[in-house]
Amino acid sequence: MSVGVIGLGYVGLPLAVAFAEAGEQVVGVDLDEAKVSAVEAGTSYIEDIPSERLRTALPLIEVSTRYAPLARTDAVLICVPTPLSPNREPDLGPLLGAGRALGLVLQRGQLVVLESTTYPGTTREQLVPLLEQGGLRVGDGLNVAFSPERVDPGRTDYTLRNTPKVIGGLTPECAARAAELYGRVCDDIVHVSTPEAAEMTKLLENIFRSVNIALVNELAMLADRMGIDIWEVVDAASTKPYGFMRFEPGPGMGGHCLPVDPFYLTWRAREFHFATEFIELAGKINQQMPHHCVERIERALNDASKPVRGSWIAILGVSYKGGVGDTRESPALRIMEELAKQGARLSYHDPYVDALPELGLQSRPLDEAVADADAVVLVTAHPGIDHLALAREAPLFVDLRGATRGLLVENLVRL
Repeated sequence: MSVGVIGLGYVGLPLAVAFAEAGEQVVGVDLDEAKVSAVEAGTSYIEDIPSERLRTALPLIEVSTRYAPLARTDAVLICVPTPLSPNREPDLGPLLGAGRALGLVLQRGQLVVLESTTYPGTTREQLVPLLEQGGLRVGDGLNVAFSPERVDPGRTDYTLRNTPKVIGGLTPECAARAAELYGRVCDDIVHVSTPEAAEMTKLLENIFRSVNIALVNELAMLADRMGIDIWEVVDAASTKPYGFMRFEPGPGMGGHCLPVDPFYLTWRAREFHFATEFIELAGKINQQMPHHCVERIERALNDASKPVRGSWIAILGVSYKGGVGDTRESPALRIMEELAKQGARLSYHDPYVDALPELGLQSRPLDEAVADADAVVLVTAHPGIDHLALAREAPLFVDLRGATRGLLVENLVRL
């Protein structure tokens, strides 16, 4: 079998490598020439795919910026970004562009699976008409399904192989074809009745996290005003053996899923004259967290008799989560932008992010970044950094991630 993959990012490249490792011929397509050149050279830009692993799989991977080679494949997986517009509405531009281009080269008997997260109805109402523009029809020469990506960058305990794969086909034959395809790289297939059910499944997964993160973040802000240690409360509540799932407060949500996906459903819900108040409130609270963190830093400096303006503030970690270099929607950027507006002098250390051009900053060695800092602020806890030692040595250490729980020193302030 030959498999095409459109979009060679955090979702597409691991899929391409997985199918190649399973012995399948892979055609990868991406409009970004830099990505195509990197893959051809065996240089990975995705943390979850070491370059050595990519090079081993490379003999079975062909990459291109053109869609024409996809005509030779048996199945095509669409893994393009589905971001939000500046007005926080779904931006299906990359998806619709991929659908149009793919529709021009599709051949009878091919399977197309959309993996990009989107609102219920997208596969049937938006993608299928584009795929059928060449004359093929679903159920008559064309098979289409939706199977949401479930990638958690940087995670090693749950991978593509052992994470159950949800599949919703437009017809039973579509579902069967998709299941047969993914069975080559996934151990467990979960069937749902329609693409809409599969699309909603992915949104529920991420909205569940968004709402619960918002809940604990709101409680963190309240606990701060009440003089209660929210981390002590979370630790205690987590001892309950049933009916409670641990979520931790933090500076806000980042990445390509949690800050974006819930708004796909709130937008779609408005077409059905339905207000998704829980979801929208959660989004509002999580978007407020960087501002709360800036206020926490301001108060901590004030208690040390120092203003924000003119103070050196060292930021530890600027990616959206530990162990990865992805800065999309990272709350660290919003925190740094606000501190800069208030006149703070900033430095940062992040072993996964070399530079932040938008802020005119480059990552500095850890010792250099914190050497003369008036305050060291832990925003993203990367592995391999001794945050406890830094908290003991810094004149002021602000922990927004709870990495210093249990440490009692006067210069330490936690979220």
